[in-house]
Amino acid sequence: MNTAPSQDTTPPAEHWRSYGPLDLHPILMRAMEAFNEHGYHGTSVRDIAGRVGVTVPALYYHYENKQALLATLLETSIKDVLDRCRAAAGEAGDDPLARFCGMVESIVLYMAHRQQLAFLDTEIRSLEPENRARYVALRDYLEHMLLDTVEAGRAQGVFTTPIPADAVRSVLVMCQGVANWFREDGPLTAEEVAGRHVLLSLGTVGHPGAVTGGFPLPFPRLAPPRTPTAGSGRQRPGRPSPAHPAPETS
Repeated sequence: MNTAPSQDTTPPAEHWRSYGPLDLHPILMRAMEAFNEHGYHGTSVRDIAGRVGVTVPALYYHYENKQALLATLLETSIKDVLDRCRAAAGEAGDDPLARFCGMVESIVLYMAHRQQLAFLDTEIRSLEPENRARYVALRDYLEHMLLDTVEAGRAQGVFTTPIPADAVRSVLVMCQGVANWFREDGPLTAEEVAGRHVLLSLGTVGHPGAVTGGFPLPFPRLAPPRTPTAGSGRQRPGRPSPAHPAPETS
């Protein structure tokens, strides 16, 4: 399986903010749902096959085993995040502040709009060594994209954090955690959550505008919170939401 991020021409600006229905093979879709509900080790291949409505041998015709399903889902997810981040960075050009804001926004929007896929990052512990190493390398690539941007901003005096690597890891943990708690029927839209996380992330990397509100580029205004609908909550249905682990290093 090719694990390199897509090298296609940078899509138009609206692409990385646009989300349609999740387009996955039915077997992957049902596997994703089962892993989220019961965990990787609590799900059997027979369970997944039953959800799809196929026999176990028919499932094995498409995917070698349960591990292949998890690895494919996780790599599909991280590659989409990377592609959207690259598109956001490409739109921003060479300005490190605009690049940083765009990448953070793209990550948070992904965590909210592709919540079921993004939540599977908690199952990295279930990957076998080769699959784990491949996935971690892709996730490290995302971290390095952000770190390079923060370092460029520090060189220009845009960001002032004295610990850029730690700041970037903190930003990623905060953004990835959105997959644990975001609700479509909650008080904030995905776009509002993304705007707030951009603001929080700018504070983390030491941008003065995070305190003064003096942003030199268009910034999403924070609209008043929506009134939650009856029954909306913050717990993931079907499976308690564990504390989101810190990104693991290779």
